[in-house]
Amino acid sequence: MNVELPRHVIPKKLASGKTAFYYNLPTRYRKMDCPVPNEPLGSDYAKACGAEGRAATLNGLFDEWMDALKGLPVSSEAAPRIGTIDWLFREYRQSRAYLEKVKPRSRRNYEWNMREICDTLTKRGDRVGAWPIKSVTPLGADKLYDTFVKGRKGNRLRTAEKLVVLCRKAWRVVHRLHPAEFPSDIPNPWLGVTMATRVKLVKHAVTREQAYKFAHGCVERGEPECGAAAVICFEWLQRPENVIAGHIKWTDYRTGPKPTIRIEHHKTGAVIDHPLEDQLPSGEIVKFYEEAESVLAKLTRRGVPMILREIVPKRRGSDEGKKTVFKPYSFSGMQKIVQRMRKEIGLPEEFTLDACRHGGMTELEEAELTEGQGRALSAHRTRESYAGYAKRTEARMLSATRKRHAHMLANQAETDVQNKGRTAFRMPDRTKEERSDKSTR
Repeated sequence: MNVELPRHVIPKKLASGKTAFYYNLPTRYRKMDCPVPNEPLGSDYAKACGAEGRAATLNGLFDEWMDALKGLPVSSEAAPRIGTIDWLFREYRQSRAYLEKVKPRSRRNYEWNMREICDTLTKRGDRVGAWPIKSVTPLGADKLYDTFVKGRKGNRLRTAEKLVVLCRKAWRVVHRLHPAEFPSDIPNPWLGVTMATRVKLVKHAVTREQAYKFAHGCVERGEPECGAAAVICFEWLQRPENVIAGHIKWTDYRTGPKPTIRIEHHKTGAVIDHPLEDQLPSGEIVKFYEEAESVLAKLTRRGVPMILREIVPKRRGSDEGKKTVFKPYSFSGMQKIVQRMRKEIGLPEEFTLDACRHGGMTELEEAELTEGQGRALSAHRTRESYAGYAKRTEARMLSATRKRHAHMLANQAETDVQNKGRTAFRMPDRTKEERSDKSTR
């Protein structure tokens, strides 16, 4: 069956028998230094050639370049001029660096940061987004940082820092894809921007008592899923967004040859099977997470994921006969339930599912696990990322002080033993005859 292909798209037969699509501009446009790249589009026709496919995006960029070449204005926000900062961030949003590395949960924040950068006004009233990329120099980047710092309610050092880091990343990614749109001497002016030193806020970490007070309180108030989510974050160190999205499954809980619960960390790709019990040589079974499993036992099995919400259709009119469905919670929806339960149970306002995970990480350090043992449970790849979660609590400080004190006492005792083993030695006094005999020699 013949299908109509978009402009500049050519099909090729692969060795596997599939047909792949490629975006390929004519050579005459390449000789005119057109910045729109040739690239493979894959074998999925919808993604490559559909109305919202990659080919449509590339052809849109090509049309903008042609309009600019003809001297036609291209200034709408929907179609930013090629080579401007607006265009740069649009290219960044369409890059693999953004689509594959920035999680959906974080994209709303990224979008806000990009708008904040592009909508920043200069003293002359110009939008930064309309500037050409080549017009931003290192000195200009420093001045933009100073502008970012000044917020409506005072200085915002953290926000300014995030904006500079985002600019640095977007410049690096898009420069690799479109080097002709950047100056050759300093392609990334955001490298080396000196930012003000700020006191970084430390995220709160809940205690074991608070986590289980919350979990049991949720069970009593008819919200066992919320309580189970807190326990999973605390005990098995799962990220809240993964718990809420339904990545904790009944099929991964006590279903294998050994009693374990499987935790998939979608941010890093790590999969950890946490042992739930152990058998002593005497035959006695030790359950490591007995209280946590008692909370999980209160859940209703509504599907494969452990954490699901029930949606009851309204029984009226044509809705008669519709079945109850079960879906994962939205992140904001679960947050609202957590805060409502937290208030009713009487816990501090810092209590969140993220604080539960930080509390579990802190407990690893309070238990005096080695770094290797702690990372085996948390699945952190680097020492720095692991160290950032454990808080300097009173228990950790007290344990360290006790060890230091014991070390001091041990050294003092060893020194006392060494001193006691020494005997005082003094040369005997010579007699008068010995002294006179020595003087006559």
